[in-house]
Parts: sequence; C-alpha cells; structure tokens
Amino acid sequence: MNSAVVVLVAAIIYVGLYFTYGKALQNKVVKADPNRPTPAHRLYDGIDYVPAHPLVLYGHHFASIAGAGPIVGPAVAMAWGWLPSLIWVWFGNVFIGAVHDYLALMSSVRYDGKSIQWIAGKIMSRRTGIAFELYIWFALLLVVAAFVSVVAGIFSGTPEAATASILFLVSAVILGWLLYKVKINFYLGTVIGLILVALSVFLGFKFPIVASKHAWMLFLLVYIIFASSLPVWILLQPRDYLNAYILWFGLLLGGLAFIIVGLKGIGTFTAPAFSTWSANVVGGKPSPFWPTVPLVIACGALSGFHSIVGSGTSSKQLDNEIHGLLVGYGGMFTEGFLSTIVITSIAVYGFTVLKDAGIAITASNWGAKYAIEVVKHGLKVGIFARSYAHGLEDAFGINYKFGVVFASLWVSAFALTSLDTATRLGRFAWQEVFGMVVDTSQGIWKTITNRWVASIIIAGLGVYLAWGGSWLIIWPAFSGMNQLLASIAMMTAALWAYKIQKAGTWSYAVVIPALFLWITVTLALIWFLVVVKPTLPIATITAIGILLNLLLAYDFYLAWKRPAEEYETTPA
Repeated sequence: MNSAVVVLVAAIIYVGLYFTYGKALQNKVVKADPNRPTPAHRLYDGIDYVPAHPLVLYGHHFASIAGAGPIVGPAVAMAWGWLPSLIWVWFGNVFIGAVHDYLALMSSVRYDGKSIQWIAGKIMSRRTGIAFELYIWFALLLVVAAFVSVVAGIFSGTPEAATASILFLVSAVILGWLLYKVKINFYLGTVIGLILVALSVFLGFKFPIVASKHAWMLFLLVYIIFASSLPVWILLQPRDYLNAYILWFGLLLGGLAFIIVGLKGIGTFTAPAFSTWSANVVGGKPSPFWPTVPLVIACGALSGFHSIVGSGTSSKQLDNEIHGLLVGYGGMFTEGFLSTIVITSIAVYGFTVLKDAGIAITASNWGAKYAIEVVKHGLKVGIFARSYAHGLEDAFGINYKFGVVFASLWVSAFALTSLDTATRLGRFAWQEVFGMVVDTSQGIWKTITNRWVASIIIAGLGVYLAWGGSWLIIWPAFSGMNQLLASIAMMTAALWAYKIQKAGTWSYAVVIPALFLWITVTLALIWFLVVVKPTLPIATITAIGILLNLLLAYDFYLAWKRPAEEYETTPA
C-alpha cells in the first residue's frame, strides 16, 4: 500500500461525510436553530458558562478529546497489522464516534449545558443518573492515570518537549489575559499567541529540563489540580485554542509529507497489513482482535470521554447552535484523520525506528513481539514521533531531531489538555454525585464538593494508580471503560433523538451502533478480567464499571419501552 493513497482516501471520506451525513444529523435529528440562545449566553457566569469564538471552542474541544489517545492507541494496535487498525478507526469514526460526539454535545446544549449523565437520569430514571455519574467518575479516574503515565514518559524521554510544554502553558495564560481582560483584537491576540508558541519550542531546544518519570508525575499532580480548578478563560480556552494550531499544523504537515513520500515512491508500507488474529497486546497476552480492539484503540476511533467533554465543558461555551457541527462532528473527524496519519507513518517507517532502537522484529514475529517491545523500550509514543520525523525529513528535508521533538510536543500538549479536562470533569461528576445529599448534609456537602477538594481527590488517586502501574494494564482498563461509556452515552442520545426530538428512523443510526459497541466492549472487559487478571485496584474499578454498565443497559431497555407520551419535550 502507498501512503499517498491512504491519506487522500481518508481526506475524501471525512470531508464528504461531514457535508452529507453530518448535515443530515444537524437538520433531521438535532434540528439546530441559530436563533435559539445557548446556555453560554443564558447562564453566563464567567467561570464555566462563557461564549467562545467557534474556532476557539473547536480548538478547546478537539484538543480535549484528542489527548494522546488517537496516537498511542493506534501505535500499539499496529501489532494486529495496519489494515485492521485502519478499518477500525474509519468504521468507528463514521458510524459511532462522530454521531456520538455531536449528539452528546447538542443534547446537553438543549438541557442548559447539563452533563450526559444528568440527561440519562432525566430521560431514563434518577437511579440511572446516579449510576451513570458513578461510572463516569471511575472512568475519569482511569483517564487521569493513563495520561499521567503517558505525559511523564514523554517528558522524561524527551526533555526538550517538557520545557516547551511548560512554556506553552505560560503562553496560554498570557493569551487568556490579553483576550479576556485587555480585550485585545482576537486575530492580533492569535498572532501573539502563536509567536509565543514558536518561542516556547525554540527555548525547549535550548534549555531542556531533565527529570525522572516519577518527578514529572508529581509536577503533573500539582498542575492538574490548579488547571482544573481555575476559571476556563485563564488557561483552558486559550491553551486549547493554541493547541489546535499545533495540531492543525502537524496534521497538514504530516498529511502533505506522506502524500509526497508516497508520490516519490518511498512511501510504501513495510509493516504487515495483518499479522495474526490474536496478537500479544493487552497485558502482553494473546488478544483476539474482536472483541479486544477497543481496549487498545480508544479516542482515535470513538470515545465516551468525548461525550463528557462535549456535555461537560463545550456545551457551556457554544456561542450558536450551528457551530455545534464543527465542534462536535468535525472534531471527531479531525481526530480520526490524526489516527490515520499515525498508522500511515508507522506502516512506512516502523521497521526503521525499531531497528534503530536495537529491537529485532520481523514480519513473521510482528504480532507476538511488536506491542511488548514497543512498550518495554518506552516507544509507545516514540515510534510515532520518530516515524513522523522520518517522513518530514524525506518529504521536506526537515531536521530529524526537530521532527522528533515537535511530534513529542504535539502529543504531550494534547495529553496535558486531556489530563486537566478529565480532572475538571471528574470534579463536576464528584459534585453531582454528592449533590444528592445536599438537603441533609449541607456542611459536609460544601466541604466535599469544594472544587479544590474534588480536584485533589481525583488527581491524587489518578497519580497513585499511575505511579507503579503497568502501562499494558492501565491503558486497556482506561480504554475499555471509556469505550463502554461511549455505548451508554449513545443509548442516551438515541432515547433523546427518538423520544424527545421525534427523529423517527434516524434514531436507529444511533442505537444500532451503540448496541454493537456495548456487546463488543462488555465482552472485552470480561475477557480482560478473566485472562489478563489485572492488579486488585484496576480489577476492582473494572468490575464496578461492568456492574454499573449492566444496570444502565437495563434502564435503557425499560426507557425505550416506555410510551412516547410520557416524555416531555426538550427545554428551549
């Protein structure tokens, strides 16, 4: 296979479906109205409810949902071969991921920016809302653990990226102050912000910060507590907006690079298209592609975390309902294109990177050794960064070392975004769960649900799990809980589309993939517990997740059977 063909086919798929399937969802299911005031305007509070420019919000949303997931997951899933990985990414994007993201965002917008779990409680039952809230908090705990491990590994392995990332955060705070306090022109502020980003990268090369992985974990603990508790305009919005430019630039550069190397005749895939049905991936055990693939490829194909971002932060910042398609639907497609670039780069240069690292892998033992060796040598991000850098060098003559650092910064910037967004969303979930005791325990409730206390709890436990945990155990646990969350969120969206929006047969475009995903991931997590036998904390969280998931699926069944007249219309 040629890299140019894959990149161009992906671009055609995503652009074509955005303007056909996406527009149909906007008109037939959501029935978006540009004249209906959004929660960002009606409930403006200057902290969480703040209208954002559509490009700023697209940047925040996309950077938050992307994280390291669409890079790390596909990179490790290459153990099965590039073809099954690519098929799962494209299939997941088109039939599940983009539909899930857009409807989660817009249903939240119609319910005053309430979370997808709150909506589930509203249209199913109060029990559903509480169970869903608990499930999400445990899922977010694993998100924090997984991404703390990834970012700390990047910072310790590529210190230049660590310095650049920290300076980039400072740049975002400066931009936020200029935009929201000084009220500087939006486009002038963007130019200043981008100059600061470029300066951050330059200084990263000059002054790399060298520290151990555990030292970086402690730094991340402090960072996510503050970042998740501060008002969104200080860091979250401007940081994610600037992040989007890094990713757009990286995607454009990578897309062009692999088209060029393909046209040059050096972009031929060398990694096997298919290795074996049961490659050694999850926990280092032989893992059947179905149903275990969603335990490895998370955000690149579909992700329940996106529904929490969409309904937790993005819905509170949407300036106009028409912008929802760009933010929710377009954000997922852009992420899928990122995963396509990851798969393409490793398919072309993976063998070269492995050989340079002294790892002896052939096509015949690829399925048995690839994932284990990549993780053991700390290359779960590095194999993409180095493959990407080779592509830039062959296409444009860009210095290889610069390419590696840029790609590492790329991954770490988005993983940091997912980290503090997950912590903020975990705070929201924690506060909503304990909201049920507000009438009887006012004093306790005020203390436990304080935004700083709630952030410290999830951040501390997440870092604890990452501190000594095996990545091949933590990542599948996070990914499985995450994908199962997507199926539950889609069930909620299907009920909203069918019972509230009266979308008719279009509702089945949501419920059918939701049920397929639910069956797949439930089986995968049961397999994970039985075959991999994770550590007690991870096994406990996973088991709790499975039990809550079964309860939620039963509540969905009961709600689907209820007569339509029992449902009230969506509030304006």
